[in-house]
Amino acid sequence: MTDDRHWRGWYSLTRWHHLRKHQLAQHPLCSFCLASEVVEPATVVDHVEPHRGDPDLFWDPGNLQSLCKAHHDRDKQLIEHGKSVIHFGPDGWPL
Repeated sequence: MTDDRHWRGWYSLTRWHHLRKHQLAQHPLCSFCLASEVVEPATVVDHVEPHRGDPDLFWDPGNLQSLCKAHHDRDKQLIEHGKSVIHFGPDGWPL
């Protein structure tokens, strides 16, 4: 049996650390928070389209977004599991 999660090791590569550092330097704020006009530092680099082991998607800088940990761990996971997530603007109305 082969390990279908061989890509997990990619996160420990120097190449990923450089890509992650560059993403956070270029986009230091959470993109989900910014959509609600909230300024929150990003700490997680997320793949917009889940790569599921596809190296082209994994290493594509255009497939990355900066998120805060809360949005990555909550909203992004719901989205990836097909759930709808409603974000609200500072005025309280849905975006």
